[in-house]
Amino acid sequence: MKYLVALIILISITQSSFAQHRQNKKRVEEKKLTKQAATDTALPPRTVVVTSQFAPSLKQTSKINFSAATPLPDSVRPTLNYNIPVSNLSLGYQSAPLKAMAENIDSNVHWQSSNYLKVGYGNYTTPYLQTGLSFGDGVTSVINVNGKYVSSNPSPALQNFSKLHLEGIGIFATRDNKNEWTGNVFLDNNTQYQYGFLPDTLKFTKDDLRQRFTTFGGKVSLRNKTVNSYGISYNPSVSLDLFGDNRNGKEDNFAFDLPVTKSITDILDFNVGLSGDVTSYKTDTVSIDNTIYTVTPSLSFKTPNVKIMAGFSPSWSNSTFNLLPNFTLDVKINEEKFILQGGFIGYYNKTSYESLANYNPWIAQPTVLNNTLIKEEYAGFKGSAGDHLTYNARVSYLKINNQPLFVNDTLTGKSFNVLYEETMHDLRIHGELGYTVSEQFSLLAGATFNQYSDLPAGEKAYGLLPVELNGALRYQIVKDLLLKVDMFFWDGTQYRTKDFQNRKLDPAFDLNTGVEFAVMPKLNVWLQFNNVFNNKYERWSQYPVLGFNMLAGVVYSFGEIKTH
Repeated sequence: MKYLVALIILISITQSSFAQHRQNKKRVEEKKLTKQAATDTALPPRTVVVTSQFAPSLKQTSKINFSAATPLPDSVRPTLNYNIPVSNLSLGYQSAPLKAMAENIDSNVHWQSSNYLKVGYGNYTTPYLQTGLSFGDGVTSVINVNGKYVSSNPSPALQNFSKLHLEGIGIFATRDNKNEWTGNVFLDNNTQYQYGFLPDTLKFTKDDLRQRFTTFGGKVSLRNKTVNSYGISYNPSVSLDLFGDNRNGKEDNFAFDLPVTKSITDILDFNVGLSGDVTSYKTDTVSIDNTIYTVTPSLSFKTPNVKIMAGFSPSWSNSTFNLLPNFTLDVKINEEKFILQGGFIGYYNKTSYESLANYNPWIAQPTVLNNTLIKEEYAGFKGSAGDHLTYNARVSYLKINNQPLFVNDTLTGKSFNVLYEETMHDLRIHGELGYTVSEQFSLLAGATFNQYSDLPAGEKAYGLLPVELNGALRYQIVKDLLLKVDMFFWDGTQYRTKDFQNRKLDPAFDLNTGVEFAVMPKLNVWLQFNNVFNNKYERWSQYPVLGFNMLAGVVYSFGEIKTH
């Protein structure tokens, strides 16, 4: 019984286990079927592999922290050094005429044309007219045209005069921009009267005393702007002047110059030139041909601090041969702040009716033309001091042959005859000084002292100035106000009386001043005062100058506004 009950329990447990096993197996198969159905409808699995390359990096550095601090005050003014080029001044006892200056044609320079008209009027019935016109682009061509006219009708009327000057200057670059042509043409017409006759009770008509000179001329030159492939530089030129008076005096002056420079090395050049000046002069009574020909070979030695030129110049003046020296030396000390100069040179001053009339407008028609030969030995220096001051000084000893001297005629003294001193000497001291502050202030001064000696024929240097001082001041007080001052002083010249006695004129002093100021953007007003102290001095014997005179007018600028 006991075993039967155990067997029944074991069978029950076994059946229950089989039933449980069948139930679990059924569930597994149902899940398998469900999973198989899901597998049939779902997307296949995908695998994404992410790969990262090695990227090196630096460890960040520590930042420097600056501590703000107030700088210490600096009361020392900075030193500014300027290299001012040395200027050579050339001042005369008379004001230089205003002329349009030819600009350098350069593709790197922007050139702006300027046109102006200046008109005025003064006492002594003095009209004044001046104009300047500019054309061209400043790169391939520049043309400047200027003109000036002034006349005066004082009392006595025989001191009347009129001056007319017209000039045109043109510069033209060639297509390759390697050469440059320059040409100019001009017309001068000056009229004055020989009012210096004595006694003044003599009666002359104005036609008898009228002295009119007319000059028409021109010049053409060519130069290479850069040294060519053969190391040659050239600048040939030709000129022609036609001069005449109102007494049938006529003169033709033709001149040519053919200079050539050949570079041998960087510091050595060979220079050679051929020049000629031919004059044909005719009056009712005389006919004169006057010629000068010169050949100028020389060697130039150039370094940054030394420049030496050495050569001789064979020359012929009216077929008379002379071998002229040509030796110069420039030595720079402290760059260009101080330059020593020395030399022994020879040259001619061509004597023509035109040159004599330009120096003395009351000259009589010459009957002889002798060229002046000068041999000069000189020593000097030039340079700059500071930022604004320039200077130049020279001592020269000149030996002069055929120097023209001027003496009053022995009848009335109204005209001057020319004497030629065959040989004479001149110890000359010349100095120049300039002080310039940009374009606002400029002061220029010059002095020349001449000690003439050994004059066997003329005894005295008639008509030549022994002492000459001059100065010019330009001060731009404010933007639209300009002050101008010109001063001239010279010691009186020697002259000869009718009875061949030697006399000396009194010293002369002349002060001129003027102002110019703007009243409109292109319109300026100007005032000019000449001979402020009303000195009736004489530059030439028996010819006193006019006293105080004043002019006033306006300047109208068409282009760039400039002060003229």
